Amino acid sequence: EVQLVESGGGLVYPGGSLRLSCAASGLTFNRVDMHWVRQAPGKGLEWVSSISRGGGRAYYADSVKGRFTISRDNAKNTLYLEMNSLKSEDTAVYYCATVGRPYCSGGYCRPPTASEYNNRGPGTQVTVSS
Repeated sequence: EVQLVESGGGLVYPGGSLRLSCAASGLTFNRVDMHWVRQAPGKGLEWVSSISRGGGRAYYADSVKGRFTISRDNAKNTLYLEMNSLKSEDTAVYYCATVGRPYCSGGYCRPPTASEYNNRGPGTQVTVSS
């Protein structure tokens, strides 16, 4: 059984930083691309970032590009999201997730849609407020 457990969320002032972690088990971690998604109050799932299974390629939503950094430690089966220059609109529950396909296939790369996530953790709340 795949288990994903996020941690590191909290309350932070605008402009602040947080580092999220996701501990994974029940899967061959270094064989799958990993993803961060978020859900703001009253809204649907929003893709945030993805990283290739080896960690060499990273992809970001335009809304977080230049502020967030995704990384992974395959020796520890752990995924990270470093979030800087946080804004109130980043307030959401953040989830790490897997998808049943690679981010890139046949030279074509695209982020997952909301219906494609096949495993998600319980999430960690990030609140950006003064």
